[in-house]
Amino acid sequence: MQSFTYQRAESAEQAAAAVATRPNARFISGGTNLLDLMKLEIERPAHLVDISRLPLDRIEETDEGGLRIGAQVRNSDLAADPQVRSRYPMLAQALLAGASGQIRNKASTAGNLLQRTRCPYFYDRNMPCNKREQGSGCAALQGFNRMHAVLGASQACIAVHPSDMAVAMSGLDARIETISPERKTRTIPIGDLHRLPDTMPDMETVLDHGEMIAAVTLPPPPPGRQIYRKVRDRASYAFALVSVAAIVEKSGGRIRSARIAMGGVAPKPWRATAAEQRLTGATASDAAFTDAAEAALAGAVGHGGNDFKIPLAKRTVRHTLAAAVERA
Repeated sequence: MQSFTYQRAESAEQAAAAVATRPNARFISGGTNLLDLMKLEIERPAHLVDISRLPLDRIEETDEGGLRIGAQVRNSDLAADPQVRSRYPMLAQALLAGASGQIRNKASTAGNLLQRTRCPYFYDRNMPCNKREQGSGCAALQGFNRMHAVLGASQACIAVHPSDMAVAMSGLDARIETISPERKTRTIPIGDLHRLPDTMPDMETVLDHGEMIAAVTLPPPPPGRQIYRKVRDRASYAFALVSVAAIVEKSGGRIRSARIAMGGVAPKPWRATAAEQRLTGATASDAAFTDAAEAALAGAVGHGGNDFKIPLAKRTVRHTLAAAVERA
């Protein structure tokens, strides 16, 4: 690990300013991802600004009837919160599917959103990776790409975003509140937070250097049944091959509204808006779920080792929708 200096922030404004004034500075909270990357010298910050003790660890109800989740709320506390479990069960399910209890006890809400890919070529400094070193190439294109993206990728990068929590939050239309070094605040829809790789996969989010996540706001719970389903190689502590977050509202035999977000298939949490549109007003049937699944994976491209993900994702979408309707 490279040497670095350390600073404990006293306020969000101070933390943002401390990172902004140094080009190679980083925020650190739980460190469940950053410290691993530093040990492997994938990340080599010269200065760390500790934000873990800032008073951003509360879950509060908003005036609109939603929840405001502080950036420093630990994943275990968020999953166990009674309001989250009763009003946003999909989010609790995703968090509990995401990691071991030890990691959930350390990982923060903001850190979970900003964690970096687990692509093995990103972690191997002997292999080319445009996300790690822009212009070096993408070893996964012709390499071992079983876990990689089938939607939203590019010839520059086919890595996937690893967060389960972010997929559920995408389906819930979460909003990200940030604070800049100039003490300006802005709100970013979660669908706009992460960038697709295009030709610059090293640019992963729309956040400016020094801009810090302060909270995540959830709107009032949407009507309908919420389900999070994760398909993985083993039952615990594994990243998703495919995951689906679905919310389905049914009236009589028809679907009034639907939301579908997918994980494990794209460089960001993937909102299947075309599938949602197909379902709205449709009869709740296997044919409608199959049609929605086809729309959700329209344009999907495999790269050899991950070709199986396309039919797997279609089946997972179909079965998750059927389960949501059955329990509605």
